[in-house]
Formats: sequence, C-alpha cells, structure tokens
Amino acid sequence: MIELRPFSSLGTFRNDWLNAHYHFSFARYRHPDRHGFGRLLVWNDDEIAPHTGFDPHPHQNMEIITFIRAGAITHRDSLGHEGVTRAGDVQVMHAGSGIVHAEYNREDEPTTLFQIWILPDRANVEPDWGTRAFPRATGQGLEVLASGRAQDQNSGALPLYADAAVLAARMAPGEQATHQLAEGRIAYLVAPTGRVRVNGVEAQARDGLAITAEPSLTIEALEDAEIVLVEAAG
Repeated sequence: MIELRPFSSLGTFRNDWLNAHYHFSFARYRHPDRHGFGRLLVWNDDEIAPHTGFDPHPHQNMEIITFIRAGAITHRDSLGHEGVTRAGDVQVMHAGSGIVHAEYNREDEPTTLFQIWILPDRANVEPDWGTRAFPRATGQGLEVLASGRAQDQNSGALPLYADAAVLAARMAPGEQATHQLAEGRIAYLVAPTGRVRVNGVEAQARDGLAITAEPSLTIEALEDAEIVLVEAAG
C-alpha cells in the first residue's frame, strides 16, 4: 500500500526566518492520521533565511538526521562539536541522554533541508554528532547515508541507534532504482526535486509517499530527480 501525501496537504508554519512544512504532527500542528510512521516520528521540510537559525535548545533520546538540499547549516552543540554540512550532505545527531545544540544558516542564501527524527531502540545512549558527504551521482542507485541495520555496519554510513536507514539517490530521467522491504517494515519517500513514480504511484517534488506492505519498490525518475527514503521497523 502506498499513500500519497501531496505537499499542499502538509502542515505549515511561517515566521520572519523559517518557512516549514510538516509531513507529521509537529509543534502546534496536529493531524489525526499523521502521528509518526513506525519508528519515524518527524519529517520537516524547512527553509531557513540567510544569517538566521535555531538558537540553542535541548533534545533527548532521539536520532535526528538533517539532509541539506540547498545552502548549508552550521552545527554547534554542548559537547563541543562544530561543523558545516553543505547541500547534498547529511548529518546525524544522537540526542541520547541529553544534548543542547544550535543550527544556523550562516550563508548569504536561504538553506533548505529535511529534518528527520527517528525513535531510538535504546534510551540514554552517549550523545554524539557526525556528518558525511552524499556524492549525488546519477546511475548509482540508492546509497545508504545513515543506518542502524546490521547489514550496513561496514558500509560507511553514519550510525543510528535505531532499526532504520536513511537512503538517497540522484536519478536521471527514465532511470530506475529498486529497494526491497522485509515483512513488517515501512518506508517513507520524498523527492526533494523532480517527479517520480513508485510502484505505479506518481509523486511531485516534495510530496510524501507512506509505504507499507510493499515487498519490493521500483522507483522511476520521470525527470531529473533526487530521492530521500527512510526505511524503518513498522
């Protein structure tokens, strides 16, 4: 089963520096049928104005993944980590037993990103942060960017304390990629750019596809497209 969630149906929030769209209930936005999806709790589509951002704030017991679509984000946290994650790259923060962090757009252009929250399998792990590049070449299929699955331990993916994985692909028009889903697992897929077709269901850029009980996914790019997919325990 694949449920299309059009971008126009997402929750919204806007102020003078943040333009946010929520795939799931978040902050003051509440949707009766969109309170997370398996271990996936949050998928926010954010645009952050230049020289603004999220001031220091705390998190605990959450895996927080940020996929940068355009621009860059400067991360700083209470553990002393500081770094810049740029367009196409991904960062993971293990909130674990507790961490305070800030995320700023220090650039002269807006930054757009996906922020994804996944419930961890273990509570109160040691908090940490890391970042890695996503090569963004077409014809390579889905690449695992972050994972807590056993089969991805030596893949070079950023680790997650959750039975979940974040995958991405850059696809040319007509290109196809496949992904297998074991029984009981779910997937949520968004194309930041481009139109795609997944098992016959067409989605526009920034639409969400909530996927259950589909053992095999065939993803086809109908134009130049980028794919971000989260697989997790249901």
